[in-house]
Amino acid sequence: MFKNKLNISLSILLVIIIAFAGCKSKFEKLRASNDTAKKYREAVRLYEKKDYNKALSLFDDLVTKYRGTAEAEDLSYYFAYTHYKLRDYTTARYHFKTFADTYASSAKAEECRFMAAYCFYLESPTFSLDQENTIKAIEALQLFINLYPKSERVAEASKLISNLRDKLETKSYANAKLFLDIGDYKSAVIAFRNSAREFPDTKYAEEMEFLTIKAQALYAKASFEIKQEERYNEAIQLYNEFVQNYPSSKYLKEAEEIKKSSEKAIIDVRKLIAVQTAEMKAQQEKIKAAEESKKEDTKNK
Repeated sequence: MFKNKLNISLSILLVIIIAFAGCKSKFEKLRASNDTAKKYREAVRLYEKKDYNKALSLFDDLVTKYRGTAEAEDLSYYFAYTHYKLRDYTTARYHFKTFADTYASSAKAEECRFMAAYCFYLESPTFSLDQENTIKAIEALQLFINLYPKSERVAEASKLISNLRDKLETKSYANAKLFLDIGDYKSAVIAFRNSAREFPDTKYAEEMEFLTIKAQALYAKASFEIKQEERYNEAIQLYNEFVQNYPSSKYLKEAEEIKKSSEKAIIDVRKLIAVQTAEMKAQQEKIKAAEESKKEDTKNK
């Protein structure tokens, strides 16, 4: 009885294998054939069944064969979307753009222009990585808005641009803060100022203005004594501007402590420079006296 069950199971498995092999053989035969019309119908059927890998293998063969024909427009449309469905956004982007450029008067041109920009959006990496694709995505989406200002997709394109700019804003803030964290205070001051200038409405505005004070004070502290007073005064000036801009800031107490310590540092460095100046003057007078004494001794000889 066990043997019979085993034979039945093996027979069923064999039938399945043969059926699968037959289906595969049928597809392979179609792909190798020159029946382009049948290939096209099957490619569309497979696409609609979401069998994108098989659909792509047929579309890929048909693209060159249908070039210049009436069917080429729809085929190009399917071809771009098949790559998109397979998450090959780089290739999809290229084919969406090609469609929009080639069939500019098509009813699908607007959609494909948007999808080309959207593929750039999907390839925009996390803020900590290189943002070349983010910038290109913004440019592509803005071009779409310029070309189709009345499109129903303009609102979505604008929202996507806002998301991308937020990413650039975060990267700019993070880069500036990194300079502060590694102790490159001069670069931190410059980077915070540049970031605030580039993104005047940034959500990091208050924090960056405070961190600029902090970085400037630390830059002053790390400077030669002769430069410290000037640089501490810059920190105090930044504090005054910060208080005017954010009178109720959560950073106000810490900013005030930096201001007070800067004022004290200025007094201390003035005293230090005065002592150093006096010591230098005394040393110079001592050297001068020694030289005069030497001259007098030489004269007396």
